[in-house]
Amino acid sequence: MSNISQQTIFKSLITITSVLLCALLLFTRIPGMEIFGIGPNWLLIWVVAWSSQSSIIEALVAGLVLGLIQDSITAPYPTHIIPLVFAGFVTVFLQKQRFIQEDFISIALVTFILAILAETFIAIQLGLIGNQTFGEIWVHHKQIALGSAVISSLWAPVIYFPLSQLWKL
Repeated sequence: MSNISQQTIFKSLITITSVLLCALLLFTRIPGMEIFGIGPNWLLIWVVAWSSQSSIIEALVAGLVLGLIQDSITAPYPTHIIPLVFAGFVTVFLQKQRFIQEDFISIALVTFILAILAETFIAIQLGLIGNQTFGEIWVHHKQIALGSAVISSLWAPVIYFPLSQLWKL
């Protein structure tokens, strides 16, 4: 095999393995890894890490695929496709505008903001379902969004750094 195809296979294996690992981490609740009973949004973290080093099409496809994966292991409604595609788009946009540097703080900050927005998209969808009023949803939304944002932004550099180094090989 040529060197280029070996690198492509290696990067593909790293990508697929990391996605599977993040999907499996959705099921785990390791002590100290949650706030208010809310764990990190591992797939959002992965989309931010991937999108910070990819094109707009790759980021949108990653958000779509990971949204479908999350919908398939949770409930299909509210859908996770919309927030993850949005996260991929915003991350690429910020990267192209040079708002994101390749450092821990930038990735953590972007993850924090996008986690709040992702939980807001979910809350809006729950309100549109009509099982609860928007008032009831917003009471819990603040705690869920802030908990998810804090814990996801703390774990984002842990996922981002090794993946970014492996994807650069």
